[in-house]
Amino acid sequence: MTFSPTRTSRCIGEAIARGTSYENIRIQDLTYEVEETPIEVPAETLLVVAVPVYGGKVAPPALKRMSGLKVAGAPAVLVALYGNRAYEQALVELESFVTGKGAQVVAAGAFVGEHSYSVEAYPVAAGRPDAQDIQMAETFGRNIRLKLDKEPVGTVNAADLPDRAMATEEMLRFRTDVQAALKGGAVVPQTPKVDEDLCDHCGTCVEQCPTQAIVAGEETATIADRCIRCCACVKVCPQQARTFDTPFSALLNKHFGEQKENKILL
Repeated sequence: MTFSPTRTSRCIGEAIARGTSYENIRIQDLTYEVEETPIEVPAETLLVVAVPVYGGKVAPPALKRMSGLKVAGAPAVLVALYGNRAYEQALVELESFVTGKGAQVVAAGAFVGEHSYSVEAYPVAAGRPDAQDIQMAETFGRNIRLKLDKEPVGTVNAADLPDRAMATEEMLRFRTDVQAALKGGAVVPQTPKVDEDLCDHCGTCVEQCPTQAIVAGEETATIADRCIRCCACVKVCPQQARTFDTPFSALLNKHFGEQKENKILL
């Protein structure tokens, strides 16, 4: 089960599912489900939930799309896909959500994916998840299967996989630079910018927007109160007509340009 505007969370979730070698894998992609979807997960099912981290928390639309979830005590694997900065309390938040729906958490992981604000000039985990990330996710899936094949199957506590990056001096320096930039007049755009000369109204951005913030025939505009700044439209535009110029890109590259490793709890 996934909410994945840029397909990174889904990529890792699918790799974990493949690694388990279970048959009858069902992909419940809620990225484009506008209304609440009733989803019942029986006890004999392994539930893999893969969602992105926005600002240190689970992307709000993900929780909203999963609000109709009902789990009959099934084991669950939690995946937080973050942009190389920090996942903070996202896994703990996701754990609280799925256990409240009746799941038993047996494994969890924080995987790195290309940051939404990553651009060519200021890359932040560009190209991730890469082949090594996928391989690690598949191995994770195999080890989950081995765990589930044994009795009894123990649960895990997401809080046991702390994001130590939050306590580093680099994080403090990043926050200081962000505050200085905002005080200095830096402006964070509410929506991507569109070059009307480049846009050919192909409709790709309309299809890929998870919140219907772009209307067919009006591709040069974005509805601000619907835009979640996931930048899916920016990354898929074949004409590169869409850009999201935020001062955060340079700061993220400056402080978190070094590639981080994935973390798992099993």
